[in-house]
Amino acid sequence: MCGIAGKLYFNQDSNIHSDELDLMLNEIKHRGPDDQGIETFGNVALGQRRLSIIDLSPAGHNPMSNADGTVWITFNGEIFNHTDYRPELEKKGYKFKSQTDTEVILYLYEEYGEECLQYLRGFFAFAIWDAPKKKLFIARDRVGKKPLKYYLTDTQLSFASELKAILADPSVPREVDEEAIHHYLTLEYVQHPQTGFKHIKKLPPAHYMVVQDGKVEIKRYWKLDYSKKLDLPEEEWIERIQDKLSEATKLRLMSDVPLGAFLSGGVDSSAVVAIMAKHTTGRVKTFTIGFNEASHDESDYARMIAEKFNTEHTEFIVEPKSVELFPKLAWQYEEPFADPSAIPSYYLAELTRKHVTVALNGDGGDENFAGYGRYDYHLLGKRYEKIPRWIRQGIIANSTSIASKLIKTTFFDRANRFAQSVADTPERRYYNYICYFTTEQKKEIYTEEFWNKMKDKETQDILAELAQHAGNDDYLDKTLYTDFNSYLPNALMAKVDIATMAHSLEGRSPLLDHELLELSAQIPSNLKIKNGEKKYILKKSLEGILPNEILYRPKMGFGVPLVHWFRDELKDYMYDVIMNGEAIKRGYLDKNKVQKLLDTHANTKVDYANHIWALIMLEHWFATWFK
Repeated sequence: MCGIAGKLYFNQDSNIHSDELDLMLNEIKHRGPDDQGIETFGNVALGQRRLSIIDLSPAGHNPMSNADGTVWITFNGEIFNHTDYRPELEKKGYKFKSQTDTEVILYLYEEYGEECLQYLRGFFAFAIWDAPKKKLFIARDRVGKKPLKYYLTDTQLSFASELKAILADPSVPREVDEEAIHHYLTLEYVQHPQTGFKHIKKLPPAHYMVVQDGKVEIKRYWKLDYSKKLDLPEEEWIERIQDKLSEATKLRLMSDVPLGAFLSGGVDSSAVVAIMAKHTTGRVKTFTIGFNEASHDESDYARMIAEKFNTEHTEFIVEPKSVELFPKLAWQYEEPFADPSAIPSYYLAELTRKHVTVALNGDGGDENFAGYGRYDYHLLGKRYEKIPRWIRQGIIANSTSIASKLIKTTFFDRANRFAQSVADTPERRYYNYICYFTTEQKKEIYTEEFWNKMKDKETQDILAELAQHAGNDDYLDKTLYTDFNSYLPNALMAKVDIATMAHSLEGRSPLLDHELLELSAQIPSNLKIKNGEKKYILKKSLEGILPNEILYRPKMGFGVPLVHWFRDELKDYMYDVIMNGEAIKRGYLDKNKVQKLLDTHANTKVDYANHIWALIMLEHWFATWFK
């Protein structure tokens, strides 16, 4: 696990100096405090900040070359099946000088070229300079656990694990991508390839880039296919899921440094801890974040699992004083990012790093086995459509007046959105469920000028386009595929990668093992949600392993009590940051309209906490990167 950076000038007579890479790497030294390496090749340079996990000796130094020094790699990630290929590669004449997975990737590339990606089981972002072919090969893992951002012009390509490394070059322009801001306010994150910076992009997950002969080509090398379902009895599915999850978790115990696990007390992290306890000698170290507000606190459940599996357990409570962290988050996340769980994630990583260097987690279980409310949202729609049309029209007509008479909650707001859009496509229903600011709400807070720029750029079109590539017309599969190509890499994976690497901690996610993903894509939808039970087949697979109090309790999520914070301790802070913010000064937001939104949240029971959090983090982003 490391931070990587590199640069290429298209003019082969232009030389890159190591100082240029040193400036880039200095910005991401938190990703790799153990070592730094830079190699220059005339118009090309590669660099790395190393966090030593496998083979802690100097033999693991990066960038690393092949035997004759003609092919070089800088690598960020872990390949959990790398030892499987060593005997085969040795028979082919490759001589290893380290025990690292980095060297295995290098020789797989020499043997198979770009097809080497098909052999890798793990997470990664790497760059290979092939001097004889004058080819730069850059790749990102299938799910997007490891980031890779780049700046491309007619004269140069710069790339790095974080865009702050790219911005170390003063010649890189800092220009706001207004369309990215527009979509961010709906999604809470910036969808790839956008970053919020007009001239810096993200390489999408499961893609690679080849730069050769002055040409740049980006290709996709893997995707989940939901079209090939298997008709198996539940008992066989249970056995297959148990075997693959156990295998994926056991593989991720590979480490030459101390290792532990995040434990929320939910199904997914509890399952990972249970399997770790089975395959680990000694006690597993577990770490939990809690809140003083009972509605957001799961620490009792985490404690239950810790006691059951006799883990060495550590807890931390997050309080509203976390306001001190908000500007730090804007610097670390470097893109507009409004998932509130970034707050506890950051503190959890900080706490965990005091004890271990690697932490397993339960990320991906909800996207893999359908654990979110949006996944069964369409079932309500199907039932609603069976109601005679004239009755439905009456419900829709009355929904607004009903809403005005009731205490408005996030749930009711979403239900009202649903009633208004029930005649629309399933993709529209999904959009209405997940969005922070709806199109109508953005119109209410934008200045007229900004609205006229953005009114034809519908965020829902981006999501609807993704859904069409799932492989079939099943709503659940289309929704899962959309999340795997939007929310998962750009929100969940970004949140965890930034939080962990900010503290030089490696996070590993067994439930995002690509072989487990490929298996789950073959599971029929009616086994993922059955009789109203989300993640049905996964929970059946874990019966007897986890207590029913964990398996079948209501889902809580890794939330933050923002509703209360913005009415109490952080009320003044909320007004100060947003009303004096750059979004208003730059003409994106109408000051009076935003004032109304804040007043409504502060003085009534209407909940705009997530909207406010998105605006606060947007302001901190502006203040950090566009001073």
